[in-house]
Amino acid sequence: MKKEADYFEGHEPQLIYIAKKLKDALRLEDILTAAGVDFGVEADQYQGGFVFRTTRTGAFFYVLEEFREAAVAAMLANGYVPAK
Repeated sequence: MKKEADYFEGHEPQLIYIAKKLKDALRLEDILTAAGVDFGVEADQYQGGFVFRTTRTGAFFYVLEEFREAAVAAMLANGYVPAK
């Protein structure tokens, strides 16, 4: 289930995915919610492009360490490659 930022206070959130498209972000939210995984989403910037580097905005997905394994399993089962 999607959580607010205060849920992560006092913990080190684990980055599991950066969605580059809104469609992917919304689908991943549904997948994690259906799997019963508590997660947070934050818009942030990342560097994209191979030849011409540009700064882009994406949806960064975070979980607490105890939910990482379940989140990764749900992601892999639905074709998402988790961040390392």
